[in-house]
Amino acid sequence: MSKVDAPRGRACSRTLRSVALLTSGVLALPVLSGCSSGEPDTGKAAAQDIAAAGRDLVADGGTLRWAIDALPTTLNAFQADADAATTRIAGAVLPSLFILDRSGRPQRNPDYVESAEVVKREPKQVVLYKLNQEAVWSDGREIDAADFVSQWRALSGKDSAYWTARNAGYERIEKIERGANGLEVKITFKKPYADWRSLFTPLYPREVTGTPASFNDGARSMLKVMAGPFQLKSVDRAAGTTTLVRNPRWWGERAKLERLVLTAVPRDQRAAAITAGSLDLAEVDRGTADGIAPAAGEKKSTGGQPLAHGYVVRKSLEPVYTQLALNGEKGPLADDRVRRAVARALNRQELAETVLTPLGLPATPPGSHLALAGQRAYADNSAALGEQNTQEAQALLADAGWTRAGARMKPDPAKAGGEVKGDKKPSPGPTEAKKTEANKKDDKASDEGLYIVGDDKPASGGRGPESGSSGTYVLAPAPAAARQGRALQRQAEALDDDPATRPRTNAAEKQGGLAGAYAPRGTAAPARAGGPIGKDGKPLTLRFVLPSGHGSEALRTVGDKIAQMLARIGVRTEITKVADDSYFKDHIASGDYDLALYSWPATAYPATDARPIFAKPVPATDGSLLVEQNYTRVGSDHIDQLFDQAAAELDEDAARDLVRRADARIWAAAGSIPLYQRPELVAAKTQVANAGAFGFAAPRYQDIGFKKQKAAKATKK
Repeated sequence: MSKVDAPRGRACSRTLRSVALLTSGVLALPVLSGCSSGEPDTGKAAAQDIAAAGRDLVADGGTLRWAIDALPTTLNAFQADADAATTRIAGAVLPSLFILDRSGRPQRNPDYVESAEVVKREPKQVVLYKLNQEAVWSDGREIDAADFVSQWRALSGKDSAYWTARNAGYERIEKIERGANGLEVKITFKKPYADWRSLFTPLYPREVTGTPASFNDGARSMLKVMAGPFQLKSVDRAAGTTTLVRNPRWWGERAKLERLVLTAVPRDQRAAAITAGSLDLAEVDRGTADGIAPAAGEKKSTGGQPLAHGYVVRKSLEPVYTQLALNGEKGPLADDRVRRAVARALNRQELAETVLTPLGLPATPPGSHLALAGQRAYADNSAALGEQNTQEAQALLADAGWTRAGARMKPDPAKAGGEVKGDKKPSPGPTEAKKTEANKKDDKASDEGLYIVGDDKPASGGRGPESGSSGTYVLAPAPAAARQGRALQRQAEALDDDPATRPRTNAAEKQGGLAGAYAPRGTAAPARAGGPIGKDGKPLTLRFVLPSGHGSEALRTVGDKIAQMLARIGVRTEITKVADDSYFKDHIASGDYDLALYSWPATAYPATDARPIFAKPVPATDGSLLVEQNYTRVGSDHIDQLFDQAAAELDEDAARDLVRRADARIWAAAGSIPLYQRPELVAAKTQVANAGAFGFAAPRYQDIGFKKQKAAKATKK
């Protein structure tokens, strides 16, 4: 699969950087799970596929060659240019106080921490860590409070001499003290922080974080002090390898492998490397996976000659979801009705099946932007937007003024000052619509593509939506769009039972619906599918930007299907394929697109990690927008407020519900539409044990190895 992602997640991937429904008639939507009184269904995480084996079945020794995209530019996971290789190395050689389990939920890591809990909430939150008494750095020094203090000072944001990419959570700490003994660390927060478990993973020794010089430069190419089952031996840039070896001071279960060699192999070269047998473990795209000869007992997915023998493809769902992003900063998509129409035109189930079903993986579209199935914060909030419905998508477009009749109109000549009829203007409210009706009461009415209030007679000959005749618009409401607005408001606010967090309503909303959700009098009715829609002679065309590189085939296939779905509601798409290396920098991050496909990794800490992705953009002094990681430019003050409340809520159930309420609002805003959880395909030598498609779970590096010969033979049988 394409690696044109917007990375985020634990450790380095949380840095702020770029790589990345309605029915006819009565409306009835299900109650959102987030507002039910019982425990909502969190779904089930996809099973990992790692050839799990007990340590007694794994041989001691050996070297495993594991493919990475490129050698890391830094070994400091808190710098802006940290990448996936940085994270992998940090996980093997540095302390992780909390790690994710198979369901994507954080669990205390007993190798480093005996206990960690909130021991006081008032007047200030206090967290007490009790460290494993055997935990030591590779130089023999105990891991202690001084390491915590040093990392906090480096990442708190108070000292600009430290070149850090983020300080989320660390800025909330007031002080760190030694507890009752050297193995206790007491942390006092000046502001409550629900995601305190996200801190100090990875934990660097004070030799790295103690000074700006050691933090900024000292840890970029080498780590002198470590505390994991492995330690870094060398980085050979000429050979493209990073070699990890057993840590002789490791106090936990001894690493099975003698050495772990991370080998830089670009994705378009991995098929050749596998054919040559020069890798033991490598994430691959579908084309490479289909060419690999299956292990005994597995069915071959495609015909033809096998790419290589002795390998098997291990597959699961990666903790990453691919979304359709809709740029709401300008153009037609600045209108939330148009965004919702685009979203309602999509058959997400079909798109998910296109990617996942051929691989034999579950194809259930994600129901949340902020968690994936199995995680505690997960709930399917997609009902806040609604299911695919072509007719209702057309009603929303008609409400926004985009109709088939509008596509056939001739643009009016430019007025003085360059104003052209059809320039983006706010939709007239009820008062303005009445004035317009009064002013045009003498115009001759037409039935073309319109609902006529009080006229139940069929359209006269030559005056239907197919006739092409022009005429004056009869002023009429669009009832379906009105129902959509009321439904979205009810569904999103169903989660907001706290009046303090509920947004104020304007006069239109007090009358019973969402502002802007009603079609003004004079709006054309939705036309039947079969032609482009437009406004004042200008067709509704959206620029769809897709990556062109190797491994992006699935994205391009999905993009083509989306274009076909939008064509059914009359929306044209102009597909532009660009190089992977410019996709984010020159298009997504800069806002040079209308529609785009890219992926976000899941996180166990959505209140912290997801906030910059959905934060409301704010104007900068130069007139531009500060978007953080919100590349869709769609947000609201209320969503920001819910994130802030969740981050400060120490009651886990209450914090979870706040996150779910934020997600419902994000769905209703229709800035991004989750389509499918991305497949994770890993080519592995058949003897490799405890490694492959990990899913949510963090690798347990000390257990990775090669099956003993007897165990390998038994597996084949």
